[in-house]
Formats: sequence, structure tokens, C-alpha cells
Amino acid sequence: MRILHVGATGTIGSAVAAALAARKHEVVRVGRSDGDLRVDLADPTSIEALYGASGPVDAVVCTAGVARFGPLEKLTDEDFRSSLANKLMGQVNLIRRGLGTVREGGSFTLTSGTLSAEPEEATSAVAMAGGAVEAFARAAAIDLAGRWRVNVVSPAAVADSRVARGLDPMPGIWAKDLALYYVALVEDHRTGELVTAEKPMA
Repeated sequence: MRILHVGATGTIGSAVAAALAARKHEVVRVGRSDGDLRVDLADPTSIEALYGASGPVDAVVCTAGVARFGPLEKLTDEDFRSSLANKLMGQVNLIRRGLGTVREGGSFTLTSGTLSAEPEEATSAVAMAGGAVEAFARAAAIDLAGRWRVNVVSPAAVADSRVARGLDPMPGIWAKDLALYYVALVEDHRTGELVTAEKPMA
């Protein structure tokens, strides 16, 4: 498959891109400031330009999307606006703008996060955006049934990132193990599913 991978240069994205390439898929790596192509997820015109530059693909994987952490009483309107514009609407628009570029029978695999189901302190904007991504994907899968598949991976804390912050890797999941959840959703026939990735696949 030819796969457009948005967020392919981050900690999760690099592992996912490597896992897809190891399965002999052609991966077009997309980042905000590096990669084969560039995109600003918060800008719908940038997403349209991305699809114009990419040409036809068989699948889209998104491991990008920024949302802001902070105590509720300190989060500003801009913090919420930015979280929704990037984490939520960026992924929504990857699907909306991508229907003419992703071949029918193809798939979209988005990313939320376990904070939407198990929020912690200072995660209200992050949890809100992630939960909305999940609700959107379930509904979009119904509308697009029989033509395109839509699924979501909900990663737990990434062990690699915890180590980089000076923390114990666990509880968490290593990026290389997390990547296999994305590969599975790209390669099989499921749609409308939310897959929680907290430990290596059995």
C-alpha cells in the first residue's frame, strides 16, 4: 500500500513509519517541519495542499495532533481553541479533505489517547479533544461504510517518552509495540473501532 503518514517523525510516528515500511508499504512521511511533505493540521488549506502534493494513496495514518495540558482554571480560550483546531479538527479534516485522494477501499487511522477515558489532573483540554476524535470516528465510519474504513488508536503513556523525561518507563508501552496496533488497523478490514494500546499485542 501507499500510505500517507502524518506525524511520521515523532516518537510514536517514527516507530509506526518503520513498522509499516518493514511490511513493504510505501510510506510518505509528513511532518510540520520535516519529512517528505509538510502540513499544519490546524490549517484546512494546508491539509488540502498536502493531498494535492501527495497524489492518490491507499491509507492515511495520523500520529500527530497537539492538545494543551494545564489546570482547568489556568487554561485559556486559546488553549482550548488550539487543542480543538489541531488534535480534533486536524484529524477530522484529514478525512473530510482526503476522500477524493484516498482510494475507495482504503482507510484512515487516527490517534486519541487513554486520557479521554481515564483523565488525570491538568488534562481537561487533552481529554476533551481525544474523546471528540473517538466519537467522530465512530460516526464517520457509519457514513463511509463500504467505501472507506475509519479507526482510532488510543495509546497509553509511551515508555520512550517517559524515559526521555527521566521517569520509569512503566506504566507505559514502548513505541515499537504501540506501532503494531496501527499496522493491524491499516492491514485488516475493521472499521469504526477504538483500539486501546496499553501493552504489547498478544
